Amino acid sequence: MYRLLVVDDEKEIRNLIEKYATFEGNEVSCASNGMEAVELCRENQYDLIIMDVMMPELDGFSAVAMIRKFSNTPVIMLSARGEEYDRIHGFEIGVDDYVVKPFSPRELMLRINAVLNRTVQKETEPASAEAPSHEHEKYEYKGLEIDFTARTVDIDSERIDMSPKEYDLLFYLVKNRGIALTRDKLLSDIWGYDFYGVDRTLDTHIKLLRKKLGEYSSCIVTLRGVGYRFEEA
Repeated sequence: MYRLLVVDDEKEIRNLIEKYATFEGNEVSCASNGMEAVELCRENQYDLIIMDVMMPELDGFSAVAMIRKFSNTPVIMLSARGEEYDRIHGFEIGVDDYVVKPFSPRELMLRINAVLNRTVQKETEPASAEAPSHEHEKYEYKGLEIDFTARTVDIDSERIDMSPKEYDLLFYLVKNRGIALTRDKLLSDIWGYDFYGVDRTLDTHIKLLRKKLGEYSSCIVTLRGVGYRFEEA
């Protein structure tokens, strides 16, 4: 059983999500605005937060930014707006997923379970009984240096700050460099589920990655109608 916090100023939305999440065996708490959500997160531990964007008193983005100062609880954002700016801003402040209203409750539950399974699996992975290795797995190409073990990216000796999902996506692309990776495979292996209908989450993360890679952005090649491939330009 997981502890979920649902934050939305629309009671019908809160009740709908609570109904489906409770049916799957989760414990659900609710808040009607961002400020209430921040206070609840200060007082309680949650496994996942489902946060609306447009709310009174404190919007969802601001609430997440405040929560991130003291908690890394995974967050799925809900919004009636599907503009690229909203998605990019959400991912930049550490949101794990972004769902546009109106949404399918079934798809939302799939996304919730995927995020929970991924984060809980990382937290519960047993430590190796062997002595830790001090050798780091790295990839270097000209001024680009990626340390998979330390989860760092440097360009010309300057550390590049990325979100956890940006690290995951870049590392996956690099480790499979030279291979055409379909959108479905990337979504399944990185996000842990398949999308139903049109979703721009992958494209938004690719755009963010290219921006941060600067002169190495061309290493991420778009395969029209297929997906993406990482190659040394």
